[in-house]
Amino acid sequence: MRVVRTTGDKYALWRRAGAVLLVLGLLAACDSGGDVPTGKFSPAGNTEKSEAPAAPTTLSLTAPADKATKVLTSSVLTFTTNGALESVTVTDKGGKPVKGNVATDKTTWVPSNQLAYGTTYKVTATATQPGGTSKTVTTSFSTMAQPGAITGADLYVNDGDTVGVGLPIVVEFTRNIPKSQRAAVEKRLFVTSTPAVEGSWHWFSAGEVHYRPKAYWPSGTKVSVRLAIGGLPMGNGNYGKRDRFASFTVGRSVISKVTNKDKTMYVYRDGKLLRKFPISLGKASTPTSSGRMVAMEKAYEKTFDSGTFGVPADSPGGYREKVYYDVRFTWGGEFVHAAPWSTGQQGNTNVSHGCVNASNGNAAWFYDLTLKGDPIEIIGTTHRVTPGDGWTDWELSWDQYKAGSAL
Repeated sequence: MRVVRTTGDKYALWRRAGAVLLVLGLLAACDSGGDVPTGKFSPAGNTEKSEAPAAPTTLSLTAPADKATKVLTSSVLTFTTNGALESVTVTDKGGKPVKGNVATDKTTWVPSNQLAYGTTYKVTATATQPGGTSKTVTTSFSTMAQPGAITGADLYVNDGDTVGVGLPIVVEFTRNIPKSQRAAVEKRLFVTSTPAVEGSWHWFSAGEVHYRPKAYWPSGTKVSVRLAIGGLPMGNGNYGKRDRFASFTVGRSVISKVTNKDKTMYVYRDGKLLRKFPISLGKASTPTSSGRMVAMEKAYEKTFDSGTFGVPADSPGGYREKVYYDVRFTWGGEFVHAAPWSTGQQGNTNVSHGCVNASNGNAAWFYDLTLKGDPIEIIGTTHRVTPGDGWTDWELSWDQYKAGSAL
């Protein structure tokens, strides 16, 4: 039997279907965990998520200022941005690019070398934000003329050296640095190492600053040093002469201990005793210095002359002698060296003028083995090494050492 629906029945069917959809919609809303929908309702009843547009990226070079003149050649470029500095291109007046890097703070750019005197530089920099927006600015500045008063710096390590585990990085300035300027100077002395090693600078005097790690350098460490002082104000109207660079490698660990009690020198390599041999130290009137020192230099032959200490060679107690296999450990003139004239006393009696006497064979062996920076520890004499008489960095505790930093 066929049933014929009326128009009213058709609308009743749609009303029932709409009721079912409404119930299903309510059930779906209940199943959603009760979260309150966010956003705004459109006139059609749909929700839309609203997002504020990202602010435009801002970027400006704040130091040196645009068109600045007489800018220090030691300058770094400092930017202000609400994003992150991504790239910086600096070119000189001839269009030649200047090497440098964006610092990890993403707001500064550090040139790899001192900028040139009396030169105009063009700067193009770009910063970006996570949203992808970017900003590029172009500025320029000019550097100062070459100064008349300069301060140089000497490094006691050469580029490419292999050194001992106790080597401090020693910097001597050609002029004293006033206390008021030392922090600014120290901020421009950079040491990096692989692996990273904790270390600190320590001012031993107004003209000398050292850097050492907390403990001896690990063997195999690669170290790079940059004294970025070229054009830097150094106090009293002086400016840094030029940047200095050096990269070196820390070699095997060789540590020597000299004990007065048994008149013996013990040489350890990588923690294992390599050799021990008899020695003679300074007699009572000229005792050898005790302390934690390091090998500073070595020479196959030196002429030792008591006249350098005010005692004429032809007077009682005077001497002028060629001495071989010389390894220096104090500026005052203390060495490990060959002393064939005292082999009968080595191991039992102190007869030297302050040096560590060894036989020709043992002295030659030690000379060949030694690297600059190898620790030499002398124990049990009546005199303690004078601070600064040599590289006496290891005489200080770590806290004492750090306290000597200007920062």
